[in-house]
Amino acid sequence: MAETQKAQNADEYIEKLRQQLKHNTECGTTHYNLAVALMGKKDYDAAEQSLHDAVEASPNLAEAYVLLGGLCLQRNDLEGCLRYNKHAVKARAGFSEGYANIGFVLLQLIDGKNKEDDEEKLDLAIKNLRKAIVHNPKFVQAYTTLGNAYLMKGLLNESIKANLEAVNVQPEFPIAHNNLAVAYLQKGEFDLAIEHCDKSEKLGFPVADALKKELEPYR
Repeated sequence: MAETQKAQNADEYIEKLRQQLKHNTECGTTHYNLAVALMGKKDYDAAEQSLHDAVEASPNLAEAYVLLGGLCLQRNDLEGCLRYNKHAVKARAGFSEGYANIGFVLLQLIDGKNKEDDEEKLDLAIKNLRKAIVHNPKFVQAYTTLGNAYLMKGLLNESIKANLEAVNVQPEFPIAHNNLAVAYLQKGEFDLAIEHCDKSEKLGFPVADALKKELEPYR
């Protein structure tokens, strides 16, 4: 019954927004709110059109570009996701979510085919993730993604520092503990690796069997 009521409320809200747009088609925020509501109903095609309408009406609506990037990511269109998040940070200076998303996507685009190209993407990812943190020092996901980037670059101390910052912001963020287990293992600091491995699992993050197996002799 509650789910049915929730669906009815969502439909009513969508209809209300559509009625508002009939009287004011140039309101980017209303187009954006409609897109969010449509995404809640998994009507992604209609949501995407509403987001395009939103940025056409309000070119500085950075959140709409981020959602467009998210829809691209859902289709595994990494280049599209990257493009829209670049639009987001151009639309609003200091938009930390856009910088973090750019960093995340660049890491996904590293494919091992061209070492020089991969290094360039890695360095650019780190640059953008650091910008995300400058603009939002409490952005826990940006810290952990930055920690991954440093790990990929072989900078273990920097990776540990970034993930410790994440834990400082949110002590029970399991991915940060998992990342710390990996970095401490690579540094040969096995007690700390075990501590963070166990903490990650306790918090519900499934630690890779290979990592647990590597740590087993040191327990």
